[in-house]
Amino acid sequence: RFIYADRAMYKNGDKEFYEEKIFYVDSNLFKIFTYKFLEGNAETALMEPGSMVLTKSLAEKYYGKGNNAVGQSLQNNQGDIYKITGVVEDVPKNSHIIFNGLISANTLPADFANTWGMFNFFTYVLVRPNTNMKAFEKKLLPMYDKYMAPIFSEYNIKIHYGLQPITAIHLRSDMQNEPEDLGSMSYIYIFSAVALFMLLIACINYMNMATARSSRRAKEIGIRKVAGSTKSQLVTQFLSESVLITIISLFISLVAIYFLLPYFNSLSGKFISFGSLFNFTTLLILFAIVLFVGLLGGSYPAFYLAKFQPLTVLKGPLAKSSGNVVLRRILVVTQFSISMVMLICTWVVYGQLQYMKTKDLGFNKEQVLSVVANGNGDIRGKISSFQNEVRKNPAVVSVSAAQASPGGNNIDFNLFSVESKTGFVEKGIDTYGIDENYLKNLGIKLAKGRDFLGQPDTLHSILVNESMVKDLGWEEPIGKRVKFPGDTTGRYLEVVGVVKDFHVKSLYNPISPLLLRYRYNSREIQVKLGAGNVTAAVASLEKTWKTIFPELPFQYTFLDQDFNSQYAADQKRGKIFTSFSTLTIIITCLGLLGLIAFTTEQRSKEISIRKVMGAGTSSIVSLIATNFVFLVLISCLIAFPVAYYFMHKWLDVFPYKEGLKLSTFLLSALVVLVIAMVTVSFHTIKVAVSNPVKSLRSE
Repeated sequence: RFIYADRAMYKNGDKEFYEEKIFYVDSNLFKIFTYKFLEGNAETALMEPGSMVLTKSLAEKYYGKGNNAVGQSLQNNQGDIYKITGVVEDVPKNSHIIFNGLISANTLPADFANTWGMFNFFTYVLVRPNTNMKAFEKKLLPMYDKYMAPIFSEYNIKIHYGLQPITAIHLRSDMQNEPEDLGSMSYIYIFSAVALFMLLIACINYMNMATARSSRRAKEIGIRKVAGSTKSQLVTQFLSESVLITIISLFISLVAIYFLLPYFNSLSGKFISFGSLFNFTTLLILFAIVLFVGLLGGSYPAFYLAKFQPLTVLKGPLAKSSGNVVLRRILVVTQFSISMVMLICTWVVYGQLQYMKTKDLGFNKEQVLSVVANGNGDIRGKISSFQNEVRKNPAVVSVSAAQASPGGNNIDFNLFSVESKTGFVEKGIDTYGIDENYLKNLGIKLAKGRDFLGQPDTLHSILVNESMVKDLGWEEPIGKRVKFPGDTTGRYLEVVGVVKDFHVKSLYNPISPLLLRYRYNSREIQVKLGAGNVTAAVASLEKTWKTIFPELPFQYTFLDQDFNSQYAADQKRGKIFTSFSTLTIIITCLGLLGLIAFTTEQRSKEISIRKVMGAGTSSIVSLIATNFVFLVLISCLIAFPVAYYFMHKWLDVFPYKEGLKLSTFLLSALVVLVIAMVTVSFHTIKVAVSNPVKSLRSE
């Protein structure tokens, strides 16, 4: 079992730091998980109460590089002393559960470590090979009746244990509160599709250019056939050329990856090493991609060129052929459609992320500094002193204290007995404690009733949000009673006010019922700063902090950054998707540029004759461009419904969304059209302004 240890400050001499990635674990941990021990013995490291195993980084942090940590001690701010019994290599970044330190679970009180009523244990089971997992899961069902029913049955709560392979957790888990941020299999599919589209566009470019320039190889093919080459030999030759180009491209791409991978890791927040590309599975995938791209890109040109008749091509007429025009137009439409779909998706993703960052959350998160006092002794008295001193600071607008803030991890979910029309009912509700300054400090509005008045409200008064009132069907919420289940003292909590709904969690979660209790001098302090020099204000707060809490480091965050950090993973994915979309459009333009260059070259004599007959540059550009405008319009008919379908499904994940706008689709079409026209005009104008004599003097 892994059991979260609370955030605490640990110190060794004058070195003291807050640590969060610390877990209580069972002594048999190292029989299930494999970690390389640098110091100590895996068999005995966590046997005794008070024993602690550190990662290499944490050991060096407190004891320095090259020094033995085993046998040393580490003390937290609660006065608990732990003996260091082992040092292991740092946990790889792609692990499901990452820790900095492990404490023996024997250190915990027996009634905590062995209770069946807790939900914050991560439990891992090593099963024998070829175990039938469904049968094993069935054997877990009686555990509820045996161990948990005495605790939960009176509240009509039913619980069962489920199994999931560790290797499936990161991408496929649907459990809440996993120890690390989860990935998403849907994004794997999305980025795989994007990569496939990019390869497809590159293949289309190759097919377009190869068939368009078929006339340049027509005589070569005719001579080869006359000399005895068969169609299969010619097909093999052209496919081999295509695969060889792809292999050369692979080596160039590996060099590019070597230099670009650090930037990609920085953008994505991943830790992919260049060496990981050379494992067997990845090499097999790369080999498959080379064959796929080489054969797909070269297939049509190979069969198209190989079917030329030698008598026809050597006479000359086909030498001026430019290949199958209809096919090339179909391929161009495909390119435009893919580019437009990706452009629409990029803007929808960007718009949704911006919407989540700018949506009215029901509270004001700007200029709010949050600092936590994790001390022992008379910590509440010190918190009160700190708040009083901070209020004297001219840079400070207001101060409050609470057990949690919106977007934080300290929001509890408790079971309450709540008064309803049919009597008291059991209901799970989000809850945390605040003081009488909290609502005003964060700009949270009251919908009904009053705010907390101060310490007289400690025992009885509570605030609830509008969602709780609606969920319970309270017509008159003021005066409604709530109590903790199992409380036999007869003490009730009474609703004295209703706050307007505000988002205590990210916009991935709909607003749920919330109960706010009164608690003064909580450890988390919110300081609202005024406009001005934030750096100077923070420096003055740190000076006050060190006066009141000389034993605690001053570590702060800003509420807006904390709340927006919940979207960090999607922000990174959005940047990656935008980069890929840009690359896709660039690749499309490169192919289009080559195709237009050849098309204008093929029509150079026609253009020259038109000029001699009096046609202007604009009419010639219009002549060539009209075809591509038509192709872009056809692409819109394909791209719009495809993009709408996928983006509508993607937005369904969000309870709060901006929605799909017609302007996004029209603007994407306009961008693709403008890019196409600029690309077309570049070469067309070049030919149109050239001297017609150069094209016509040969005839």
